[in-house]
Amino acid sequence: MYNFNHHRPGSVDAAAAALSSADDGKILAGGMTLLPTLKQRLANPSDLVDLGGIADLKGIREDGGSLIVGAMTTHAAVADDATVKAKIPALAALAEGIGDAQVRNCGTIGGSVANNDPAADYPAALVGLDATVHTNKRQIAADDFFTGMFETALDEGEIITAVAFPIPEKAGYAKFANPASRYAIVGVMVAKGPAGTRVAVTGAGPSVFRLGDAESALSGGISADAVSGVSVAADGLNSDLHASSEYRANLVSVMLRRAAAAAAG
Repeated sequence: MYNFNHHRPGSVDAAAAALSSADDGKILAGGMTLLPTLKQRLANPSDLVDLGGIADLKGIREDGGSLIVGAMTTHAAVADDATVKAKIPALAALAEGIGDAQVRNCGTIGGSVANNDPAADYPAALVGLDATVHTNKRQIAADDFFTGMFETALDEGEIITAVAFPIPEKAGYAKFANPASRYAIVGVMVAKGPAGTRVAVTGAGPSVFRLGDAESALSGGISADAVSGVSVAADGLNSDLHASSEYRANLVSVMLRRAAAAAAG
């Protein structure tokens, strides 16, 4: 690693102040991506602003028909939370499938969302469940938040404070995981909630995307049979050493049916 200044503020305002005063400050949440990047000397920030000491950014609560998940809540906490299991079991199942135990106990929902890895699970949950990202400056709909590979709508120095998930009537998530990393080669979230029926796909493309044909097919009722004829083109999908674009296109159809079946119960 290169040398850097480490800050551990006790409030979001103090964290924002530390970021604004740094020459090249970076936010440290769970560190699952940032710390390996620093160790490989691929980044050289002047300051790291560690959010781990801000109690207000941790925890899960139900509020007005939504679950509010603090940005520094770990994947393990989401997976184990009784309220999440009762109200949005698909979200708990998704969190339980992230990485391994070490990753789940260190990684945070805010860090994952802000990083927007194309193979991460949470983007599918946010878009599929019509979530809203809360920051220290504003609220951003999930449909507007993820803008491209490793890119989001966050402004410089903007800090995610929580994610609000409307409680759906039904939801299911299915993914084909990389056997080593557990990242989603393809993951699909199907949900029926206040915003209607939504289908979100992660892992297949440069960023999470909605599958309009599947949403239309499921509008009359959620079942695996309803989407049996839905397919996606390989054009524009990711192609790498893990899977070709054609393979991912087929996986979208397979995971879609499994997610629909899970949502149908």
